[in-house]
Amino acid sequence: MIQPDTNHEPEIICERRGAAGVATLNRPKALNALTHGMVSALAEALDRWEQDPEVTRVVIRGSGEKAFCAGGDIRQLYEAGRAGRTDEALRFWADEYRLNVRIKRYTKPYIALIDGIVMGGGVGVSLHGQYRVAGERYSFAMPEVGIGFFPDVGATYALPRLPGETGLYLALTGARANAAEAGAIGLATHRVTSSSLPAVQAALEAGEPVAEVLARATKPPAGAGPLIEHRRLIDRCFCGSSVEEILAALDREGEAGSAFARDTAALIRTKAPSSLAIALAQVRRGRDLSFEDSMRAEYRIVSRVAAGADFYEGVRAVIVDRDGRPRWNPDSLAGLPAGFADRHFAPLDGPELDLPA
Repeated sequence: MIQPDTNHEPEIICERRGAAGVATLNRPKALNALTHGMVSALAEALDRWEQDPEVTRVVIRGSGEKAFCAGGDIRQLYEAGRAGRTDEALRFWADEYRLNVRIKRYTKPYIALIDGIVMGGGVGVSLHGQYRVAGERYSFAMPEVGIGFFPDVGATYALPRLPGETGLYLALTGARANAAEAGAIGLATHRVTSSSLPAVQAALEAGEPVAEVLARATKPPAGAGPLIEHRRLIDRCFCGSSVEEILAALDREGEAGSAFARDTAALIRTKAPSSLAIALAQVRRGRDLSFEDSMRAEYRIVSRVAAGADFYEGVRAVIVDRDGRPRWNPDSLAGLPAGFADRHFAPLDGPELDLPA
């Protein structure tokens, strides 16, 4: 379980260092999980640096050796929702999604130095920038379907644009991708050794051309992983129009001898049926959406998920009680009502996500 930091260090440090605006996510004991205050501080710093002619690039990094950022502070969101303060949680998600759009639109080079875990909200503050630099400890995942949530922070736009069906595989399984896999499918733009990251940051702060600094530090990817080894099987099995079709395809491959297919099908069957249906709809719909429309869709989804039950049950089982026995409602894909996923994309009765022009 992620524990809140108890020291009095700032949660995020935003400072100008030479030619760079440098943002350091500074909750290492909490794996640098994002709080609302961190989201607001980064948004303000980006506005300030964009207007500062002395700042020619932005660098974002995580403190500590374990994580760049393991996501949003789910425990805080869970407690707010359980206490009836859903509006408080929705304000966090709205500001987080606006920050994702801000990063996507940013007019100066935005470089994420990622060494360690990058999940959920950490993906949102790194993937949409121009440069994603993966160190040796890089470990990407969007594991939200395992807690009754859904891949958000721009995943609706980003995952469908990964090669083949790799984006849907990541969405439905919550599986991790290492640095070599991330480079192969475009999650990372550069792969470097962990020991070289301080020198990379120093060169960026010194104002050296960004592309030259990163090209000089880049190393050939080491190792492989399921996304590389099983790409053909993933593309064959995950092209279905329903989660049931995908599971049936995996089962056939498993019966034909693929242990990877059997394990993948078993993994998917542990996830929240409601989340699986939403995630599939996201990836299929996201192919035709702009980034801004993807974020508006995600706000519609989160507004409904926050009013439901599976998110709170998933967080209880995985993070709070840690019994690993979520009681999903419904507990099977067959139990989902007709049109369940589609309803999450419908216009809201209340305010929609407001994005600046």
